[in-house]
Amino acid sequence: MELGLSPPHHSSSPEDLYPAPGTPPGTPPPPDAPLAGEVKRSQPLSIPTSRKLREEELRTTSLPSIPNPFPELCSPPSQTPITGGLSSARGLLPRDTSCPHSSAIPGVQVVKVYSEDGACRSVEVAAGATARYVCEMLVQRAHALSDENWGLVECHPHLALERVLEDHESVVEVQAAWPIGADSRFVFRKNFAKYELFKSSPHSLFPEKMVSSCLDAPTGLSHEDLIQNFLNAGSFPEIQGFLQLRGSGRKLWKRFFCFLRRSGLYYSTKGTSKDPRHLQYLADVNESNAYVVTQGRKLYGMPTDFGFCIKPNKLRNGHKGLCIFCSEDAQSRTCWLSAFRLFKYGVQLYKNYQQAQSRHLRPSCVGFPPLRSVSDNTLVAMDFSGHTGRIIENPQEALSVALEEAHAWRKKTNHRFSLPTPCSSTSLSAAIHRTQPWFHGRISREDSQRLISQQGLVDGLFLVRDSQRNPQGFVLSLCHLQKVKHYLILPSEEEGRLYFSMDEGQTRFTDLLQLVEFHQLNRGILPCLLRHCCTRVAL
Repeated sequence: MELGLSPPHHSSSPEDLYPAPGTPPGTPPPPDAPLAGEVKRSQPLSIPTSRKLREEELRTTSLPSIPNPFPELCSPPSQTPITGGLSSARGLLPRDTSCPHSSAIPGVQVVKVYSEDGACRSVEVAAGATARYVCEMLVQRAHALSDENWGLVECHPHLALERVLEDHESVVEVQAAWPIGADSRFVFRKNFAKYELFKSSPHSLFPEKMVSSCLDAPTGLSHEDLIQNFLNAGSFPEIQGFLQLRGSGRKLWKRFFCFLRRSGLYYSTKGTSKDPRHLQYLADVNESNAYVVTQGRKLYGMPTDFGFCIKPNKLRNGHKGLCIFCSEDAQSRTCWLSAFRLFKYGVQLYKNYQQAQSRHLRPSCVGFPPLRSVSDNTLVAMDFSGHTGRIIENPQEALSVALEEAHAWRKKTNHRFSLPTPCSSTSLSAAIHRTQPWFHGRISREDSQRLISQQGLVDGLFLVRDSQRNPQGFVLSLCHLQKVKHYLILPSEEEGRLYFSMDEGQTRFTDLLQLVEFHQLNRGILPCLLRHCCTRVAL
């Protein structure tokens, strides 16, 4: 029995309007193919069960469209931006399981950043995010003081290599070059030596014996003026010196005379000869990166602790292909690394420094303005005992004035603590330093040297820690001339009050905070002022 239903009107599909590919034009359709609008007996018909369903459909189509606040969770596109395939049936952007750094948001990558205490935080950044942008974002999340010294450190623990990313480098591109499954990571910490090239005198970074004298330069200029002219003009001096190169064996090290030029790094096979016949090519400056070797004696059998490595960009995993060097001291290693950065990036380094300075000096709209660092050039010793002030030029007189100021400061502090207060001055003096960022508690001598070395061997970088030999004493670890020195702080009592001193009681302070603040303005017995505190921020 046939139903007397009239077939509904169907619009012609694209297959009906256009012939199949490869069919010549004008060819009639096959006889068994249904015509447009014709319904076969075996074709299912969509018959609504009730009129109510059709009314609901009309009502929903007549309502205005509401914008979706979460388009990435609903209304899936035809293809996902990560995998390039079909999206899932639920409408969620699938996560690419083959790449551990991919994100569910288009154009965004996941970057894991570690702090110095081992804590990890995952942040989502755009594909073109620079290292400076990521640092500023982490500074805001950690509620730290923003300055140009924060940096992202690329660490390869399996190779014992690390380097500070330049501000203009792409974090995603650096992470993409890591081997899959390795323990490479980013570490967020300060590095005060990153822009020391433009802050200190060139003579401190480029010793005179390591700068080649064969370059064409105007006569009558000092060594510092010569280096400064090279930096300003965009040309670079040739760095030379002896380095120990690693041979085929683990503990086979040979001493060669090396040259760092714009074209690359070379070593001479015949003494200090610069004849092209005796020069052997080692590494390309533009296609490599310079790293600091952290555990050279343990992993590579280095004769000293001042090793560095030139790692080609195309090298992803393994020790083969690494150019490992060992310098004689920290100053020569700093010279090689600074010259390598200068040869590779050129004027871009100075642009990064200018941009960092402009961001640091720009007034903040919210909160307090950034603090200004204390430098040796902006502070002078003054004498205001007479009617007019005068500058003290004699160092011995300046030292005696500083000691008198310390004694006067101690008398004022004694008078302040002699007033009735709700808490005891002894307990306050014993605990106030634990809230300061420069205090690191019970860490060893080796750990303090490692922390200061990681944050840059610049003059005035310091920290305070508990003494391991004297349970009641403390130690001030200070960097000067790229060497870490340690000064013992001992407590003493006078008239029932506790004091701290580093010069056997000649200059006494009521607490460690007063001691640090005094030496930030007055050198005292220290070789330099306390300029930068070695601090660690938890993410």
